[in-house]
Amino acid sequence: MLRDIHNLIDNLYPEMVEIRRYLHQYPELSFQETKTAQYIAGYYKKLGIPFEMNVGGNGVIATLKGKKPGKTIALRADFDALPIQEENNISYKSKVDGVMHACGHDGHTASMLVLAKAMKSFQQNLPGTIVFLHQHAEEYAPGGAKPILESGKLDDVEAVLGSHLWATTPFGVLQTSKNVFMAGNDRFEITVQGQGGHGGYPQQTKDAIVIASQLVSNLQQISSRRIDPLDTVVLTIGIFESGSAFNIIADSAKLVGTVRYLNESVRETVMEEMEKIIKGTCVSYDASYKFDYVKGYPPLINHAEDAELVMQAGSCVDEINTIEEIKPVMASEDFAYYTMKKPGTYFFTGANKEGNPYPHHHPKFDIDERAIPIAAKVLISAYFKYQENN
Repeated sequence: MLRDIHNLIDNLYPEMVEIRRYLHQYPELSFQETKTAQYIAGYYKKLGIPFEMNVGGNGVIATLKGKKPGKTIALRADFDALPIQEENNISYKSKVDGVMHACGHDGHTASMLVLAKAMKSFQQNLPGTIVFLHQHAEEYAPGGAKPILESGKLDDVEAVLGSHLWATTPFGVLQTSKNVFMAGNDRFEITVQGQGGHGGYPQQTKDAIVIASQLVSNLQQISSRRIDPLDTVVLTIGIFESGSAFNIIADSAKLVGTVRYLNESVRETVMEEMEKIIKGTCVSYDASYKFDYVKGYPPLINHAEDAELVMQAGSCVDEINTIEEIKPVMASEDFAYYTMKKPGTYFFTGANKEGNPYPHHHPKFDIDERAIPIAAKVLISAYFKYQENN
């Protein structure tokens, strides 16, 4: 039956492309994805597959119960976009100013919807129950996964599987991990309050730009001198805002950044060390400060047995020529919340578009659309593997 399912997915490939390109033209930001959710719900309504809307926010969950006994497995796809102005010159370019599907979530949604259409045809012989989990707000913490879990709608689910179309991985390659797969991700904001004044009289001021610049340098000592070299951590300043004119010494400065880590205990150490360094630096300049640290997504930790099933599933897909168990990546994903509560695993489906070197979250990001059905094939193959092995 699996071979027949794969063949049907191939036959439905043009519809996958059509859906992906439509969604690409009409992206919606995290927590604002009402029209996208309605589109997803409308598709399931036409298929005659029961669904629920507004799960944990804008989430949509559809359920296909097979006629044979088996496990209840959720397959997850996210559908939010990013605040990026698209720079691609393509026929399906975003029509929403300043918003773009720059991470492949449009492809995830297309893959899942058409997979559901294919599986509806095999419902009579389907073991178990497929939960098609369409999640909103992956891109922006607190994310959509946590409220969906808190809704109780996944209480009966026995495992959660998910894939990300990965634009920096070659087409035909499947990547996963049997342990930590993606980093935890937090956000911080530091406001330095100095004392502004005339650019020609620095002795009468407390230059916020100088102080904040020293902070940028000092904070890098956390990863190089305060953390065990065998524990991975990245501290990045992404925003430095200060000043109003060329001849005015700035009164205040703001630094905004992210901390990425693979171990929860490292996060706590980083928070403590940041507080010490910020306080010490500002005290030395007789300045004050405000420090806000917002915990984001935890590290995504795959379950080893489920990751093995996914790799076995990949070997069942003709287009997959390489299956890799890789080191953790420092991007983050709120899929982490699912594997904290349920068995499951996450994997990358190689989607590098030839001639397009741009990574995720870039205004020229794009994917090889031939990877969309591959993700669907691996997911459904893993679903069947799970039924056989559990």
